[in-house]
Amino acid sequence: MPAPVIADVITALDAAYPRELAESWDAVGLVCGDPAEPVERVLVCVDPVAETVDEALEIGAQLIVAHHPLLLRGVHGVAADTTKGSLVHRLIRGGVGLFCAHTNADSADPGVSDALAEAIGLRVQRPLVPHADGARTGLGRIGVLPEAEPFAAFVERVGAALPATVPGALGAGDPERPIRTVAVSGGAGDGFLATATAEGVDAYVTADLRHHPAGEHLEQRSDVPALVGVTHWASEWPWCGQAADVIRTAGNVEVHVSTRCTDPWNVRANGSTK
Repeated sequence: MPAPVIADVITALDAAYPRELAESWDAVGLVCGDPAEPVERVLVCVDPVAETVDEALEIGAQLIVAHHPLLLRGVHGVAADTTKGSLVHRLIRGGVGLFCAHTNADSADPGVSDALAEAIGLRVQRPLVPHADGARTGLGRIGVLPEAEPFAAFVERVGAALPATVPGALGAGDPERPIRTVAVSGGAGDGFLATATAEGVDAYVTADLRHHPAGEHLEQRSDVPALVGVTHWASEWPWCGQAADVIRTAGNVEVHVSTRCTDPWNVRANGSTK
């Protein structure tokens, strides 16, 4: 069976993660590459950065499928002496295309938060922020654990389920509180703190929790959701396996999931605790 072309992979990804689900500000789709070019090997990753471009070139991939956009904001050039421009030049010179599925993958059913929920061991019930009443598409997910467990054990569960990072998983809440219903949001999700509270979940797992929103959330009352903060990369990495399965439906293509940690935090000092 001949190898598919890049357009075949794009067709499979667009069916799984329809572009109309992307937020209006987003930039998704093919960044560089020829849709008519054959593709035998694909690398799936969270971040299109130097490390993952290195990996794609090392394994001989003809296409990178990334979650985060490379060129999210408007640019007037991609000069090779700029950070992002240098990546575009390396990709083109190496014969590697780049396709990005960002907020469309966040909102799809299944999508990024489904993969996060599955990794943690949740049975997904519905989106945290549905596109419409009763819709299965939307941002974040609400799910349930098979059995309630203490919050301290739940934080350990989250940390063990996701790839290792230097910051790890951090919990904020009563260590003995029983946790059964959980909201998750891959990526930066402190904008949904009020929504998670209104949904009455026991805990909320997301990334990039900021000091003041998290602190104000916890000070409201004792029954607000406990918080588990993880790194942005770790929260979205489970999606790579999901996307890899989608790509395999395009035909005879070899798919690699990058395990290179592109989380920027790589040094941790063990300070005192409260």
